Amino acid sequence: MTDDATPPATTQTALLDGPSDDVVETAEGTSNEPTSFAEAIEQVGAGSLLGYRLQQQAILSDFGLFALQCRDNAALLTKAAEMAADGMQTGLCKVLEYRPAQDDLLFRAGVGWKAGVIGNATLGADEESPAGFAFRNGTPVISNHLEGEERFRTPQIMVEHGVRRAINVLISTTAGAWGVLEVDSPSAGQFEAADIAFLQGFANLLGVAMDRQEGERRLAEALDYQKVLVQEASHRVKNSLTMLSSILHLQSRSNALPEVSNALNEASGHVIAIARTHDQLWRQGTGRVDMRALLDDLCASLAGQLPSLTLECTSDAISIDADQAVAVGLLITELVTNAAKHAYGEEGGRVSVTAIANDVLVTLSVRDYGAGLPETFDVRAGSSTSLGLQLIRTLARSLDGTVEAQSDGGGQFVVTFPAQGRSS
Repeated sequence: MTDDATPPATTQTALLDGPSDDVVETAEGTSNEPTSFAEAIEQVGAGSLLGYRLQQQAILSDFGLFALQCRDNAALLTKAAEMAADGMQTGLCKVLEYRPAQDDLLFRAGVGWKAGVIGNATLGADEESPAGFAFRNGTPVISNHLEGEERFRTPQIMVEHGVRRAINVLISTTAGAWGVLEVDSPSAGQFEAADIAFLQGFANLLGVAMDRQEGERRLAEALDYQKVLVQEASHRVKNSLTMLSSILHLQSRSNALPEVSNALNEASGHVIAIARTHDQLWRQGTGRVDMRALLDDLCASLAGQLPSLTLECTSDAISIDADQAVAVGLLITELVTNAAKHAYGEEGGRVSVTAIANDVLVTLSVRDYGAGLPETFDVRAGSSTSLGLQLIRTLARSLDGTVEAQSDGGGQFVVTFPAQGRSS
């Protein structure tokens, strides 16, 4: 180009005011109104100018649908290049991304280019290149005769691919100018101003789709960060509760009064049950707890606290929410501790913990094989002064459930509550 050349916004070409007579005649001779792009193109003739424009609109429509559904940025850019090239009936198209640090335009995606070009080749982002001018000014650029172009320099890579004409439009996102969509052709001919409307519409859809993908990416990052915060908070709660349980246990050992020592030990067990539940919440990270994992964890912890007991724990695949999990953990701890205190002597014995479920109810059972319950025992008696029984009834009510007690070859407590969110 010469030094005093001033690049115009576009090379102006004539636009058709309407279809030619033969196209109108073809359309008038059709008895049925078209119901799709394909039928309309067939009626007017795929080789006609109107057919060409209809094909562009059909491709633009198809790309809009693809862009709404696509979640992968690389696939989106590649598809844009392929479909834009099809719409312009040429075999060369590229998506150029502006890189501020390098101040250039990188080949991010494309069709028709030699191996090694995409992801590596660059163009200048200054106003002396067609793509750079389009990017800097936000103005579409048509160059129909690159071999004789005096406004812009012709990039060497275009020469190597035999490009004779090119059309460039800006790709914009909410963050600003992102890059350039360029269609190239090695054949003689004319890109027209009407082609700008097609290609700019393509670039606009591409920019909106990239904005959506970026928004989804940021939302996913925010959700992941929130998940990490919740897990960290649950982990810290679990550690704090474990420390509190240890303190209560130490105080129980140093207290000379048996009733105080026992009360502190029970409190320590309740605290550790809540801690183990929080540990499961942190590990599973879903806001829900797998009953089988919770029972295994609690039984392992209780076996360490009550070495005289042999614990057997089984469960169906049941998913419960966090509030249910805390109540279930406390119930299991209280019922197993009661079995250790009242069913057996110092020699200990066996305790079975089971959880089964159907489509409606979860049934939690804690059974010992010891002395059994007194004949006058009534777990529902509201007048009972036993703190343990009061706690069991309160926890069952918090689950919207009921509690039953049986004495047949040992004591058995059965808590039944609604199955909420049970996994199959």
